[in-house]
Amino acid sequence: MTLKDDFRARPELFFACAAAIAGIFSIAVSHIFLGAAILTLLIKRPKFRLPTYWLPLALFLGWTVLSVLLSGAPSHGLPQIKKFYVFLIVIVLATVLRTARDARWLAIAMGGAAGLSAAWAVVQYVVKANGVDEDGFYRLYVADRITGFMSHWMTFGGQMMIAFLFVMAFVFFVREQGRLRWPALAVLAAMGAGMLLSGTRSIWLGAGAGAVYLMWCWRKWMLLAAPVLLGLVIMVSPGFVKDRVQSIYKPHGETDSNMHRYVCRRIGFEMIKAHPVFGLGPELVGEHFKEYIPADVKQPLPEGYYGHLHNIYVQFAAERGIPALLFLLWMFGIILRDFFRGAGQAGSDLFLLHGAIAAVLSVLAAGVFEHNLGDSEVLMQFLAAVAIGYAGLPAASDS
Repeated sequence: MTLKDDFRARPELFFACAAAIAGIFSIAVSHIFLGAAILTLLIKRPKFRLPTYWLPLALFLGWTVLSVLLSGAPSHGLPQIKKFYVFLIVIVLATVLRTARDARWLAIAMGGAAGLSAAWAVVQYVVKANGVDEDGFYRLYVADRITGFMSHWMTFGGQMMIAFLFVMAFVFFVREQGRLRWPALAVLAAMGAGMLLSGTRSIWLGAGAGAVYLMWCWRKWMLLAAPVLLGLVIMVSPGFVKDRVQSIYKPHGETDSNMHRYVCRRIGFEMIKAHPVFGLGPELVGEHFKEYIPADVKQPLPEGYYGHLHNIYVQFAAERGIPALLFLLWMFGIILRDFFRGAGQAGSDLFLLHGAIAAVLSVLAAGVFEHNLGDSEVLMQFLAAVAIGYAGLPAASDS
């Protein structure tokens, strides 16, 4: 049976995959496809499947509800309750991705869609840089970077990071790539250029962590060549990229967010101390952050956005309590345990499993400096990446 036949016989598979792919273009369209997938499943009444991490995920969502109800301003937390809709992709994809073949095509399609977004982002960079004085470009561009098909560069970067690592895993671990080899390399180059030109350092860190894992699993000697290749890329990059690299250890005054990130963490720690169990309440961090500024932090505060804390670990603990963070870490632990075990077993699809592991590691690493799972678009891609990984486990690969 061809892929086209699969979609005709199982429209829920088409709608679910379309929901994951459409998130790269429009979260509204993605939600529509997700709704169509849910409706189709309810009509067909298949045996629904839950992933192995369902318990910590359910506890995390349940604790979120408690945090909202006990926050003193439950209406403010409604957006986070509405976001539970995105989490339904977990059950939908666990149910419809019956084989590794299904998941392979979803991963490839997500990579292709992300490649188009990356190509458009490169065009955006060329337009922004054209005719602008190089000396003043840095400050202007940091505040208005390329976004691809998204509305913000952090959302764009999070999506690129996940898709980039799956395409890299495809290039490394799929022996018979056929006609997809050169398109995959072209997409990989486009996404690499998009992430580089976005200047988003947390995305560089996340993508780097995932790439190091993939290189270690594929050819360990590549880790020795990686620093040289990275140095060459930086050498031929535009001046903005070089300045952005330099800003990691030598910020350009308040234009860069180094001190801003530090202050956000300090504020978050104060919130956690004051509300360790149920947190301050979802969507209340930005409204109350001034009340938790440590006495030793000088004011005015560094330039930057204080609507969230730019760290998924501090953010979730501050707004929903330490138990919510522990549930989330428990979920990550189960996912990585399952994937690492599967990668060492016969019958596993290494492309899917290594790509999923790299994606999870990248989200965890980038999350130290950005609230990446706060974006519905990135959350959708992440949950889809995890579902793809589970489809690569031996039981799915053999079916």
